[in-house]
Amino acid sequence: MPDTKVLKLVPKTQAEAAKPVAPAEQKPAEQKAAAAARPAPQAAPARVDQHAAKPARAPEPADRPKLSPEEMLQIYRTMYLSRRLDDKEIQLKNQNKIFFQISGAGHEAVLVAAGMVLKPGYDWFYPYYRDRALCLQLGMTPLEQLLSAVGAEKDPNSHGRQMPSHWGHKKLNIVSQSSPTGTQLLQAVGCAEAGYRFKLIKELDKRAANFQKDEVVYVSLGDGTSSEGEFWEALNTACNLKLPVLFLLEDNGYAISVPVEVQTAGGDVSRLVENFPNLYLQRCDGTNAIESLQTMQRAVDYCRQRKGPAFVHAKVIRPYSHSLSDDERLYRSDEERTTDAERDPVKRFGALLIDEGVADQAGLQKIKDEIDATVNQAADAALASPQPAPETAKLYVYSPTVDPTAKDFDTEDGAQLTGNAGTMVDLINRCLHTEMARDPRVIVFGEDVADCSREESLDKVKGKGGVFKVTANLQRKFGSARVFNSPLAEANIVGRAIGMATRGLKPVVEIQFFDYIWPAMHQIRNELTLLRWRSAGDWSAPVVMRVPVGGYLKGGAVYHSQSGVSTFTQIPGLRVVYPSNALDANGLLRTAIRCDDPVLFLEHKHLYRQAYNKSPYPGDDFMIPFAKAKTVREGKDLSIITYGALVQRSVVAAKQAEQQGIGVEIIDLRSLAPYDWDAITATVKKTSKVIVAHEDSLSFGYGAEIAARISGELFEYLDAPVARVAALDTFVGYAPQLEEAILPQASDVLAAITELHSY
Repeated sequence: MPDTKVLKLVPKTQAEAAKPVAPAEQKPAEQKAAAAARPAPQAAPARVDQHAAKPARAPEPADRPKLSPEEMLQIYRTMYLSRRLDDKEIQLKNQNKIFFQISGAGHEAVLVAAGMVLKPGYDWFYPYYRDRALCLQLGMTPLEQLLSAVGAEKDPNSHGRQMPSHWGHKKLNIVSQSSPTGTQLLQAVGCAEAGYRFKLIKELDKRAANFQKDEVVYVSLGDGTSSEGEFWEALNTACNLKLPVLFLLEDNGYAISVPVEVQTAGGDVSRLVENFPNLYLQRCDGTNAIESLQTMQRAVDYCRQRKGPAFVHAKVIRPYSHSLSDDERLYRSDEERTTDAERDPVKRFGALLIDEGVADQAGLQKIKDEIDATVNQAADAALASPQPAPETAKLYVYSPTVDPTAKDFDTEDGAQLTGNAGTMVDLINRCLHTEMARDPRVIVFGEDVADCSREESLDKVKGKGGVFKVTANLQRKFGSARVFNSPLAEANIVGRAIGMATRGLKPVVEIQFFDYIWPAMHQIRNELTLLRWRSAGDWSAPVVMRVPVGGYLKGGAVYHSQSGVSTFTQIPGLRVVYPSNALDANGLLRTAIRCDDPVLFLEHKHLYRQAYNKSPYPGDDFMIPFAKAKTVREGKDLSIITYGALVQRSVVAAKQAEQQGIGVEIIDLRSLAPYDWDAITATVKKTSKVIVAHEDSLSFGYGAEIAARISGELFEYLDAPVARVAALDTFVGYAPQLEEAILPQASDVLAAITELHSY
């Protein structure tokens, strides 16, 4: 593809004179004057046609990029190519040769401009589904885009695993994108933040080969996505840290059928964000390629100079329906659609070329004919390309190279325990210290995890170090570049961590309470655990999420006692670990940090400081592999399969049952996904009677899966039905007597033992 990256722009002095002053760059007096001159906000426009931008004036000679005829023609080629690929996909969909289509029509001008001023394989890209023209400008080929449409295995975007227009390209630094609107924004911020932190961490100087001093992270969104909370979270962090993120808002006036004045107070997103500090705000007619190029160049320059993030609000059109699953004629009038058609960026730029004598009608037609032929050839090649083989479906759910269940992660038997016994908090904290010392890529962040965000006060205060003190003194030891507090926003924590992990950092983040993990669920379920699979191994994000969990707190109540682990163990791609004692917590956390998959590391709050689960320190390389259960107690009459806080309660019940002559074997699973099926099989064959006990609610709980598999695969070894002990199907109450009745107690386990033994 011809090189269009280097532009012949006007001298800097002229460009600066023509450059609009962003709110972040104005002096206080200028801001005050500008505010006085600004029209007062008006009510949301009643008519959608008021949203359409007026045709922008042609740039004056002094402020217009000086493009050669070849560069002008290349802009047109890319814009027209993008439109023809949309049209070809629509044709193929109507012929039932592909299965979905969503277009970038009407957005081509500003996207080609963005691709011209950014650098593929150097800058980083988090595009959304309308960004076909950007990807073409960066170097993605028509064949690669059509391979995505047909679901071909050779598709570099997702290798047949995602819908078309879910862009991703390893070589070009286009990170795999997904369907949920807005989830890419926090990841882009995390991607930029990785570069920011690599510069601050001296030990990583030699590992920063894929980081550029002036790299920019591009992220785009539609006007509807600006209604998502993660949009505001992303802007907040990008501005707070002055990160080089270029936000491109492609405002076509509609989120499927909902117009922008219904989505957005006042009908103008950029009016709402213009007071973010350090944010360089620009508006442009995104259907005007030259104006868009000017605007994008200014925004990129601002980011490269490390002044902060830039926000470009480009007014574009959507001449086609949202997708082929939508019919815009149901909610848009003919008059409105005709008005949009008059601003078609492809037609406008073609007319400009003719007006300026760069090309004539015959020359443009020749270009069109060449591109049409190219698209048809690419379509034929794509249709002939095979789809992925069915047997590949399970590939890349987890890391293909690092297996946390392997013997390499098992140093348990040879561990040398030394020193005084420590609690679970002590041994988790010590593991974090040793792993951060071993690997400078490990960073720790979350709500309240730092000792003191205001470093000037560190010598004057004891330090926070987490609400349970699990991360105490980590900031003092490793500095604020590696241990820092986040906003009170769980999606912000996980989304940023994904972006950082994509760039090679190893985030170990804390969600302060399991009860508040739900705002991050989109990032966990649809992004973190899916990134490797949906890109067929091109991208991954091995993040560790530490989460205090569980009840038995005497006052924890509804929102500090939740235990919904089954919600997470059913997510492919996520490792779920749940230690019951200090020693196991130390070994399992070390495995979690050193493995290459996303891990949910659950730490039971009630177990944090119990005397019965303390342990001396096992050494800096002590690891317990996942899917290795532990036989806590030997027995011959029946088995209890359990984890977490129910381990100790089962031990208490088993000792009481022993007085009745009943020998109970207790298996602590330790990791829940994956779990040790061999250990379960062995204990079932040994005792032939089984209880599954857990703290979560009985119905649809984790124990139901274990019980079902035992019944399905080990039925011939059973002498009784599989029994379950669990919490009531309700919520945890505040009053101690109520909490005790809701959560399973040792007495409940004993009752189940007695009943099952007598079956």
